Amino acid sequence: MQKFLADAGLASRRKCEELISQGRIEVDGQVVRTLGTKINGSEIIKADGKEIKPKQKKIYILLNKPVGYISTAKDQFSRKTVIDLIEPVKERVYPVGRLDYDTSGLIILTNDGDFANKMMHPKHETQKVYRAEIIGKLNERDVNSIRNGMQIEDFTTAPSRIRIIEDLGASSIVEITIHEGKNRQVRKMFASLGHPVRHLKRVAIGSVRVDGLEEGKWRYLSRKELTQLKNQAVGEKERISKKRHKSKSGS
Repeated sequence: MQKFLADAGLASRRKCEELISQGRIEVDGQVVRTLGTKINGSEIIKADGKEIKPKQKKIYILLNKPVGYISTAKDQFSRKTVIDLIEPVKERVYPVGRLDYDTSGLIILTNDGDFANKMMHPKHETQKVYRAEIIGKLNERDVNSIRNGMQIEDFTTAPSRIRIIEDLGASSIVEITIHEGKNRQVRKMFASLGHPVRHLKRVAIGSVRVDGLEEGKWRYLSRKELTQLKNQAVGEKERISKKRHKSKSGS
Protein backbone atom coordinates (compact mmCIF):
# COMPACT_ATOMS: atom_id res chain seq x y z
CA MET A 1 0.00 0.00 0.00
CA GLN A 2 2.62 2.56 1.05
CA LYS A 3 4.72 1.79 -2.04
CA PHE A 4 1.72 2.42 -4.31
CA LEU A 5 1.03 5.75 -2.58
CA ALA A 6 4.68 6.82 -2.76
CA ASP A 7 5.01 5.81 -6.43
CA ALA A 8 1.81 7.73 -7.20
CA GLY A 9 3.56 10.86 -5.93
CA LEU A 10 1.54 11.37 -2.74
CA ALA A 11 4.60 11.68 -0.47
CA SER A 12 7.71 9.78 0.59
CA ARG A 13 7.15 6.20 1.67
CA ARG A 14 7.79 7.09 5.30
CA LYS A 15 5.18 9.85 5.16
CA CYS A 16 2.72 7.53 3.42
CA GLU A 17 3.14 5.04 6.27
CA GLU A 18 2.23 7.83 8.69
CA LEU A 19 -0.89 8.68 6.67
CA ILE A 20 -2.01 5.03 6.74
CA SER A 21 -1.44 4.76 10.49
CA GLN A 22 -3.42 7.96 11.02
CA GLY A 23 -6.44 6.49 9.19
CA ARG A 24 -6.28 9.02 6.36
CA ILE A 25 -6.24 6.43 3.57
CA GLU A 26 -9.37 4.74 2.16
CA VAL A 27 -9.58 1.72 -0.14
CA ASP A 28 -12.97 1.32 -1.84
CA GLY A 29 -14.57 3.44 0.87
CA GLN A 30 -12.98 1.61 3.82
CA VAL A 31 -10.34 3.21 6.04
CA VAL A 32 -7.10 1.22 6.03
CA ARG A 33 -4.69 1.43 8.94
CA THR A 34 -2.57 -1.67 8.31
CA LEU A 35 0.83 -1.12 6.72
CA GLY A 36 1.56 -3.44 3.83
CA THR A 37 -2.08 -3.91 2.84
CA LYS A 38 -2.15 -5.60 -0.58
CA ILE A 39 -3.87 -3.92 -3.53
CA ASN A 40 -4.22 -5.00 -7.17
CA GLY A 41 -4.61 -1.58 -8.77
CA SER A 42 -8.32 -1.75 -9.53
CA GLU A 43 -9.38 -0.21 -6.22
CA ILE A 44 -10.45 3.39 -5.65
CA ILE A 45 -7.86 4.74 -3.24
CA LYS A 46 -8.25 8.08 -1.51
CA ALA A 47 -6.04 10.18 0.77
CA ASP A 48 -7.94 12.68 2.91
CA GLY A 49 -10.91 12.15 0.60
CA LYS A 50 -9.00 12.83 -2.63
CA GLU A 51 -8.55 10.00 -5.12
CA ILE A 52 -4.99 8.89 -5.77
CA LYS A 53 -4.25 7.89 -9.34
CA PRO A 54 -1.87 5.03 -10.28
CA LYS A 55 1.81 5.38 -10.91
CA GLN A 56 2.84 8.29 -13.11
CA LYS A 57 5.99 9.20 -14.99
CA LYS A 58 8.78 9.81 -12.51
CA ILE A 59 10.44 13.20 -12.64
CA TYR A 60 13.29 14.77 -10.69
CA ILE A 61 13.62 18.54 -10.38
CA LEU A 62 16.50 20.57 -8.98
CA LEU A 63 15.44 23.98 -7.65
CA ASN A 64 17.58 26.84 -6.35
CA LYS A 65 15.21 28.05 -3.63
CA PRO A 66 15.26 31.71 -2.63
CA VAL A 67 14.72 32.88 0.93
CA GLY A 68 11.03 33.38 1.69
CA TYR A 69 9.59 30.12 0.36
CA ILE A 70 8.27 27.16 2.35
CA SER A 71 9.62 23.72 1.47
CA THR A 72 6.24 21.99 1.38
CA ALA A 73 3.68 21.25 -1.31
CA LYS A 74 1.03 23.29 0.52
CA ASP A 75 1.00 25.78 3.38
CA GLN A 76 -1.94 26.28 5.74
CA PHE A 77 -1.11 29.96 6.08
CA SER A 78 -1.07 30.54 2.30
CA ARG A 79 2.62 31.40 2.26
CA LYS A 80 4.65 30.93 -0.91
CA THR A 81 5.93 27.38 -1.39
CA VAL A 82 8.58 25.80 -3.60
CA ILE A 83 5.75 24.44 -5.77
CA ASP A 84 4.91 28.02 -6.79
CA LEU A 85 8.34 28.25 -8.43
CA ILE A 86 7.75 25.28 -10.74
CA GLU A 87 4.16 26.05 -11.83
CA PRO A 88 4.63 24.87 -15.46
CA VAL A 89 5.24 21.31 -14.18
CA LYS A 90 2.00 19.32 -14.49
CA GLU A 91 3.03 16.29 -12.45
CA ARG A 92 2.32 16.30 -8.73
CA VAL A 93 5.69 16.50 -6.97
CA TYR A 94 6.89 17.18 -3.45
CA PRO A 95 10.19 18.30 -1.86
CA VAL A 96 12.82 15.80 -0.78
CA GLY A 97 13.53 16.96 2.74
CA ARG A 98 13.36 20.65 3.55
CA LEU A 99 15.13 23.96 3.51
CA ASP A 100 14.10 26.51 6.10
CA TYR A 101 12.09 29.58 5.12
CA ASP A 102 15.14 31.78 5.69
CA THR A 103 17.63 29.44 3.96
CA SER A 104 18.28 29.43 0.23
CA GLY A 105 19.84 26.90 -2.11
CA LEU A 106 19.37 23.49 -3.64
CA ILE A 107 16.34 21.32 -3.04
CA ILE A 108 15.10 18.35 -5.04
CA LEU A 109 11.43 17.78 -5.90
CA THR A 110 10.12 14.47 -7.21
CA ASN A 111 7.18 12.09 -7.40
CA ASP A 112 9.44 9.06 -6.86
CA GLY A 113 8.78 7.88 -3.31
CA ASP A 114 11.58 5.31 -3.23
CA PHE A 115 14.15 7.86 -4.36
CA ALA A 116 12.90 10.42 -1.83
CA ASN A 117 13.09 7.88 0.97
CA LYS A 118 16.64 6.90 0.04
CA MET A 119 17.76 10.53 -0.07
CA MET A 120 16.15 11.46 3.26
CA HIS A 121 16.80 8.36 5.36
CA PRO A 122 19.69 8.92 7.81
CA LYS A 123 21.20 5.48 7.13
CA HIS A 124 22.06 6.50 3.55
CA GLU A 125 24.01 9.56 4.77
CA THR A 126 23.66 11.75 1.67
CA GLN A 127 26.17 14.60 1.91
CA LYS A 128 24.81 18.16 1.87
CA VAL A 129 27.08 21.19 1.63
CA TYR A 130 26.13 24.59 3.05
CA ARG A 131 27.84 27.95 2.75
CA ALA A 132 27.22 30.25 5.69
CA GLU A 133 28.10 33.74 6.79
CA ILE A 134 28.59 33.58 10.55
CA ILE A 135 29.25 36.29 13.09
CA GLY A 136 32.84 36.27 14.33
CA LYS A 137 35.63 33.78 13.59
CA LEU A 138 35.94 30.09 14.33
CA ASN A 139 38.87 29.11 16.54
CA GLU A 140 40.59 25.73 16.65
CA ARG A 141 38.29 24.47 19.41
CA ASP A 142 35.20 25.39 17.37
CA VAL A 143 36.56 23.61 14.31
CA ASN A 144 37.38 20.47 16.29
CA SER A 145 33.91 20.43 17.84
CA ILE A 146 32.32 20.45 14.39
CA ARG A 147 34.70 17.84 13.01
CA ASN A 148 34.31 15.47 15.96
CA GLY A 149 30.57 15.82 16.51
CA MET A 150 28.93 18.12 19.03
CA GLN A 151 25.99 18.24 21.39
CA ILE A 152 23.14 20.53 20.36
CA GLU A 153 19.90 20.40 22.31
CA ASP A 154 18.93 16.73 22.69
CA PHE A 155 21.25 15.05 20.18
CA THR A 156 24.89 14.74 19.19
CA THR A 157 25.76 15.55 15.59
CA ALA A 158 27.76 13.20 13.42
CA PRO A 159 31.28 14.36 12.51
CA SER A 160 31.08 17.10 9.87
CA ARG A 161 33.55 18.69 7.49
CA ILE A 162 34.24 22.42 7.88
CA ARG A 163 36.24 24.81 5.74
CA ILE A 164 36.88 28.52 6.34
CA ILE A 165 36.42 30.36 3.04
CA GLU A 166 36.90 34.04 3.88
CA ASP A 167 37.54 36.39 6.82
CA LEU A 168 35.27 39.44 6.56
CA GLY A 169 36.41 41.03 9.80
CA ALA A 170 33.28 41.00 11.93
CA SER A 171 32.04 37.87 10.21
CA SER A 172 33.32 34.84 8.29
CA ILE A 173 32.27 32.77 5.29
CA VAL A 174 32.49 29.03 5.99
CA GLU A 175 31.48 25.85 4.20
CA ILE A 176 30.13 22.93 6.20
CA THR A 177 29.25 19.42 4.99
CA ILE A 178 26.71 17.32 6.92
CA HIS A 179 24.60 14.27 6.13
CA GLU A 180 21.92 14.62 8.79
CA GLY A 181 18.71 16.59 8.38
CA LYS A 182 17.77 17.78 11.84
CA ASN A 183 15.60 20.88 12.01
CA ARG A 184 17.77 24.01 11.58
CA GLN A 185 20.84 21.90 12.41
CA VAL A 186 23.52 24.08 10.81
CA ARG A 187 22.17 27.25 12.43
CA LYS A 188 21.99 25.54 15.83
CA MET A 189 25.53 24.19 15.53
CA PHE A 190 27.06 27.60 14.91
CA ALA A 191 24.80 29.33 17.45
CA SER A 192 25.91 26.88 20.16
CA LEU A 193 29.52 27.90 19.42
CA GLY A 194 28.65 31.58 19.77
CA HIS A 195 28.66 32.33 16.04
CA PRO A 196 25.07 32.94 14.88
CA VAL A 197 24.39 32.52 11.16
CA ARG A 198 23.56 35.63 9.14
CA HIS A 199 23.02 33.96 5.79
CA LEU A 200 22.81 30.29 4.86
CA LYS A 201 22.72 28.62 1.45
CA ARG A 202 22.82 24.95 0.47
CA VAL A 203 25.28 24.77 -2.40
CA ALA A 204 25.43 21.01 -3.04
CA ILE A 205 23.56 17.75 -2.56
CA GLY A 206 25.96 14.89 -3.14
CA SER A 207 27.90 15.76 -6.28
CA VAL A 208 25.16 18.04 -7.65
CA ARG A 209 26.07 21.70 -7.14
CA VAL A 210 24.21 24.97 -7.43
CA ASP A 211 26.71 26.36 -9.95
CA GLY A 212 24.99 27.70 -13.06
CA LEU A 213 21.45 27.57 -11.65
CA GLU A 214 20.07 31.03 -10.97
CA GLU A 215 18.21 31.60 -7.71
CA GLY A 216 14.49 30.98 -8.14
CA LYS A 217 15.08 28.83 -11.24
CA TRP A 218 14.85 25.06 -11.70
CA ARG A 219 15.84 22.29 -14.08
CA TYR A 220 15.45 18.55 -14.41
CA LEU A 221 18.18 16.36 -13.00
CA SER A 222 20.15 14.64 -15.74
CA ARG A 223 20.25 10.86 -15.88
CA LYS A 224 23.92 11.00 -14.88
CA GLU A 225 23.19 13.19 -11.83
CA LEU A 226 20.33 10.93 -10.76
CA THR A 227 22.52 7.84 -11.00
CA GLN A 228 25.30 9.57 -9.07
CA LEU A 229 22.95 10.62 -6.26
CA LYS A 230 21.59 7.10 -5.88
CA ASN A 231 25.07 5.58 -5.88
CA GLN A 232 26.53 8.20 -3.55
CA ALA A 233 23.80 7.68 -0.96
CA VAL A 234 24.78 4.03 -0.59
CA GLY A 235 28.50 4.55 -1.25
CA GLU A 236 28.91 7.13 1.51
CA LYS A 237 27.22 4.82 3.99
CA GLU A 238 29.62 2.00 3.12
CA ARG A 239 32.64 4.32 3.25
CA ILE A 240 31.79 5.57 6.74
CA SER A 241 31.02 2.03 7.93
CA LYS A 242 34.47 0.83 6.77
CA LYS A 243 36.13 3.84 8.41
CA ARG A 244 34.41 3.11 11.75
CA HIS A 245 35.34 -0.59 11.53
CA LYS A 246 38.97 0.28 10.81
CA SER A 247 39.00 2.69 13.76
CA LYS A 248 37.67 0.04 16.14
CA SER A 249 40.13 -2.55 14.85
CA GLY A 250 43.04 -0.20 15.47
CA SER A 251 42.03 0.64 19.02
